[in-house]
Amino acid sequence: MEINTSDTDPHKQYESMSFNAFKKLYGEDFTDAINIDTWNVDRNLAKVYTQIEEELFEAKRSELESQQVIRNEIFPKIRENVSIPHAGLHSDTTLELIAKIHKGFLFNGAVTACGSISISYDTLPISITQMGICLVNYHGEHGSYSHQLFRRDLKLNHSVTIDEAIALIQRKLSDDKTKMNSLAMRGIRAYAERAILLEKSNAKWLLGYGFPAPYELMMGFWANHEEVKDKSIDLMNRMIVSHKRFVYIQESTLHPELWAFGNALKPFEYLIVGTMEEKMVQMVDSGNTRLEIKTDYAEFAKNAGSQIAVGVYKVAMHAPAHVFYCHIDHIRTAALIAMADSALQMHSGMPMLLDLAESLCKNAFGKTDFMTSIDQAYTRAEFLTKIKA
Repeated sequence: MEINTSDTDPHKQYESMSFNAFKKLYGEDFTDAINIDTWNVDRNLAKVYTQIEEELFEAKRSELESQQVIRNEIFPKIRENVSIPHAGLHSDTTLELIAKIHKGFLFNGAVTACGSISISYDTLPISITQMGICLVNYHGEHGSYSHQLFRRDLKLNHSVTIDEAIALIQRKLSDDKTKMNSLAMRGIRAYAERAILLEKSNAKWLLGYGFPAPYELMMGFWANHEEVKDKSIDLMNRMIVSHKRFVYIQESTLHPELWAFGNALKPFEYLIVGTMEEKMVQMVDSGNTRLEIKTDYAEFAKNAGSQIAVGVYKVAMHAPAHVFYCHIDHIRTAALIAMADSALQMHSGMPMLLDLAESLCKNAFGKTDFMTSIDQAYTRAEFLTKIKA
């Protein structure tokens, strides 16, 4: 089954929305919505509450009907048409089984989660980016790793003309430069997350946020330089093809069709919908990559993508469903680990280890301490500059 990740760029969404589409979504004309004569002059709470209640009742009824259609018609077709192990709906997870996963995998340190944070300080003379990566498990083991990157585009001397100075400033502020820097930073962060999780953890199972073979590691710098291309493919192969025991989690709202499937799930159910082979091959084909490098990435996408299963799970009736990625050889164990850890915080349905790793990163490499260090360094730099002057 193909997993379609539609473009979520809000600017493109606005450009493509028509008046008819607006009316279909909201049940009224766009021109009526911006006609202030149709707005309520006074806030009648009783009327507003009644209207909201009616809308919610209709929405809930429609939701229940769609859930029944999905469960009765679509879920069985997934099991019939998808040729991977454990394809389709799984409703056999018991609380006793969740307790066994807690004891046998989570609480004995067999699962390590990775969190990361990236903070930037951007001014005209200098840009500083700090990245932090943290590992944590329930056995009390954790590690923190950080790296700082400094960029100084504005390097003027006495021989520089006014036009040259303006050109330097414009280059510093250009959109292309900003986009390139952002993609480069995301690529470094994505690579470091996976490398540290794979190489610095002794745990049998690896838990991360996002996708095991992200876009950032197959585009940008990685797609134009042979040496880093080899590094990214080698790292992802070692995790996906060799290590195999990994679980990556994403919000289902990033994938509309999986969001709908997840909404139809009952607590402690999970659904396996296919592999990522077709999606990864499409991602490589659509990228701006040199032919000789694209060939290597295409081969990797076909091989590794066919081994990455994608599914969706839910642990509580009112908690959101989440997408998970794992190796096709360990689907059931991966799903149980994701659900067992998510069961520790029913309100969000997200694995607690991922939240702990993120909190550890914020405490270790948070914005407050980062900005305090910069302020202190700036004060000393200004003082030394005055002395030398």
